[in-house]
Amino acid sequence: MNDPKTALGRKILGLKRANGLTWAEIAARIGMSPVWTCALCMGQMSAEPAQAKGIAELLGLDEEEAALLCEIPYRGAQPMPPTDPLIYRFYELILVYGTSWKEMIQEEFGDGIMSAIDFDMALERQPDQKGDRVKITLSGKFLPYKRY
Repeated sequence: MNDPKTALGRKILGLKRANGLTWAEIAARIGMSPVWTCALCMGQMSAEPAQAKGIAELLGLDEEEAALLCEIPYRGAQPMPPTDPLIYRFYELILVYGTSWKEMIQEEFGDGIMSAIDFDMALERQPDQKGDRVKITLSGKFLPYKRY
């Protein structure tokens, strides 16, 4: 599928680079987190009109492109398993640790899931003598399975 949101994401990456902007700077313009803003621009979220307008003004997008930022996406539309090495590492984490995360979450909270809708994420650089580390914090609302 030739997804217009994916094409817009590639254009936004070029404009971000050409303007020397960071995700934090773009996010500050619309009052959202850098992770969410990046996901929006990469075609995985939908913006409110004011957010889309802020990004459009900052990057010089036209009205049609701003409207596209507001459209609800087809999320997660990439090959499985992922082929990009960095993205594959996350897939590998789930393959190796997924059953342990499931067991530990259910031991702590009971029978349910962690929401990816009511969800926050932060990414930061953690200095380390052996080489800087990537610290990712995930926080999702626990949703118990309903008994009926």
